[in-house]
Amino acid sequence: MFITCVLSVSGFAKEPSLSNQTVMLYLRDDVYDDYMTFLAGRDPLEITSFIGPKIRRDVVDMIIAQQALKLGGYTKKFTYKVGKVNFRNTKLIEQGELLISFDSYWLSDAKLLENDVFISDAVIRRGEYFAGIYANPDHQAVFNVQSLTDLHTMTSVSTPRWSTDWTTLKSLNLKELFVEDEWLSQIRMVHLKWADFMLMPFMPALNNHYKLGNVDLMAVPNLAIVLDDSRHFVVSRNHPEGPDVFKALQLGLKQLRLQGRIKKAYFEAGFIPDLSTTKVLNQALIKPH
Repeated sequence: MFITCVLSVSGFAKEPSLSNQTVMLYLRDDVYDDYMTFLAGRDPLEITSFIGPKIRRDVVDMIIAQQALKLGGYTKKFTYKVGKVNFRNTKLIEQGELLISFDSYWLSDAKLLENDVFISDAVIRRGEYFAGIYANPDHQAVFNVQSLTDLHTMTSVSTPRWSTDWTTLKSLNLKELFVEDEWLSQIRMVHLKWADFMLMPFMPALNNHYKLGNVDLMAVPNLAIVLDDSRHFVVSRNHPEGPDVFKALQLGLKQLRLQGRIKKAYFEAGFIPDLSTTKVLNQALIKPH
């Protein structure tokens, strides 16, 4: 059963807000926990350094979106309905029941929804999205990988619903690519070595060592896979505030980009690795557009 609770945007104690002064968004519980840990009581609108505990791509997305909206003139506060399961809000956004997703979308996925959503400028531009090769820390064969050819004997897991991830993994010429639509099931499969590895964002604040319950996964050091797409925020066309929020978001993102703050945020968070010490195994497979 889906268990929820509504929480303040920044975690500060506040008087209850009128419904027309706040916007409610859905958020996965592990993302919210890491977001709150990273903020440590700070206002997300005041964050300038993205170095700290529990920082990850999802957390950077959330802070960048809020800062962009504020810069663009949007002043409403956000509350979060936090759940115990992994889910996407696509249907709610399409239906106009959800205003915006603070979890960025691949452009290829966002375009499938463009009749119902506005698509923002890229927050992670094409060629900037790198993933780690995560496996059970005891799975020595994966940690012995040194080249793309070494992956040809390996298995992985993903879902065709995530078109960019799926296309990238298919291009690696793996021994087998398992279909599993639920992310929690994917990480369990890799932990149990039913699949050799999966792609996940780098998490330097956690030493690229991801734990959730009994699941224990670690990234192969100094290796990366580049995913050939860009990431964008989506805003519902069918929500009454959609056009105004999209306008504010675009204005704010342009300011943040001109100031160099977007790339700085993802680099400081370690999401964009140091390419002088990281080997990108599939770089030769990426065709220039």
